[in-house]
Amino acid sequence: MNRETLVESSATTSASLSKPIEIYVFVDPLCMNSWALQPLLRRLQVEYDRYFTLKIVLRTSLTKTNACCFVNMDDAKACDKSHPAFPSIALKAAEFQGKRAAFRFLSKLFEYTYLKKRNVLSFSVLVEIAESLGLDVDEFILDFSSHHVLRSLQVDLHLANEMEVEDAPSFVFFNENIEDEGLKVNGLYSYEIYEQILEEMVGYEITPDAPPTLDELFQRFDSLSTLEVAEIYNIPEKSAERELKKQLLLQKIERLPLSNMTLWRKRHS
Repeated sequence: MNRETLVESSATTSASLSKPIEIYVFVDPLCMNSWALQPLLRRLQVEYDRYFTLKIVLRTSLTKTNACCFVNMDDAKACDKSHPAFPSIALKAAEFQGKRAAFRFLSKLFEYTYLKKRNVLSFSVLVEIAESLGLDVDEFILDFSSHHVLRSLQVDLHLANEMEVEDAPSFVFFNENIEDEGLKVNGLYSYEIYEQILEEMVGYEITPDAPPTLDELFQRFDSLSTLEVAEIYNIPEKSAERELKKQLLLQKIERLPLSNMTLWRKRHS
């Protein structure tokens, strides 16, 4: 799992890194554990973003992808096709509009799948997600039906094979020395485990950044649960709920009550 073999495959790898650690996170959009990973990743970004760059990689079955019937552009907007590979393809199509667009799309995929119980295998639902995020929908549909997406998925598969990643979610940590082996962590563990690994990889004591204001937090992430907010600010969940309700009264955010949790998101005028 030496990074020298990955240089040509990864656009994020460079001879000189502005941050000491690279973290590759392998996810499956249809995996419950990958969804459970999201709050952990967000907190890691909020507290230790200055120490690492983050690359989300899909652990997608190439067999499923090859079997996928690409959408015909003439009837794309009215298409009602479904396929297990569609969420991965859609995520890559979103990624063509920027890294932040890809993060937001993945978050919304999880929300639609596990909280709203929508069928994200459906092309029409994926277009709906793109619209809800304010992406360029015409560009999204064009990219979805292009073979550039398949090529991008193949690159992810190559990375998974090179790093010997068989499961999602999985982390692979690299330090600044391109000749060093990466540190692979399969599965999902407590937040403190990832803090410890990051510190060991950096090689000196790391300190968390002060959390941003709630306004800044909701600028960064489209929606957050009460528990996520509590963990980011290291306060009891009831205290987090009180602060969120204050923001609600000020009409800065809105509440999205779901069957098993409450989500909060920035209010759009």
